Amino acid sequence: MTILRLRGREFRPGEFAIMAVVNRTPDSFFDRGRTYGFPAALEAVDAAVAAGADIVDIGGVKAGPGAEVDPAEEIRRVADLVAAVRRRHPELVISVDTWRAEVGEVVAQAGADLLNDTWGGVDPELAGVAAKHGIGLVCAHAGRVAPRTRPHRIAYADVVADVVGYTVALAERAAAAGVPRESILIDPAHDFGKNTRHSLEIGRRLDELVDTGWPVLVAVSNKDFVGETLGGLPVDERHAGTMATLAISAWQGARVFRVHDAASARTALAVIGALRR
Repeated sequence: MTILRLRGREFRPGEFAIMAVVNRTPDSFFDRGRTYGFPAALEAVDAAVAAGADIVDIGGVKAGPGAEVDPAEEIRRVADLVAAVRRRHPELVISVDTWRAEVGEVVAQAGADLLNDTWGGVDPELAGVAAKHGIGLVCAHAGRVAPRTRPHRIAYADVVADVVGYTVALAERAAAAGVPRESILIDPAHDFGKNTRHSLEIGRRLDELVDTGWPVLVAVSNKDFVGETLGGLPVDERHAGTMATLAISAWQGARVFRVHDAASARTALAVIGALRR
């Protein structure tokens, strides 16, 4: 495994990085708009840093279906927050969850260090933005579906093979475009273009992604596959299932963990790190 470098920080093989989620959306599936207001979002970043987050991932568009958010509105929601966080936390790695190159350009200028392309390269210009600014890029697998859609009865001959092939191709394309290789991650994107069975299969075989050599990010926090696996638990009752999934992912070699509860994740991963050593 390689060293991951973001904003001058080095995350070596065997080290885990916590990526805390802060959404400036009025309709987030998890907090239902609690951090939509600017002061609340800034306070959430402060709390995540205090809880041990290495990275904060700022999003301006709900992942699932909902009200249309055009690029101008997405920029309004995230750009000023990125700039304020950059001033407030100079050493913090700031990530922005976006699939749009025009949004990526603005937030890169505002101080972002990583573009989290959850929808898997639907805008091919986004990698060029990351390359231009010398920042990182997350290359995800979303089943080749349009952003914010939930495909009906999606199928794969082998979902893990599809994830590996697609994310590695995106990562190599990003590197060829000039994105620093040591700042590229791959993400299987549990639940994105996948059903619960697919997400569980990825969880069982995550080591196959790790074996590619690219640092692996997992974003499983409170997701639907966790709730469905546990009998249909609502979002606010998925914490224990989330921690179990994080532990299995870390044991197999995942490096970055996108979570809603940074403190719990930091504690759980500290135990996993000690066991692996």
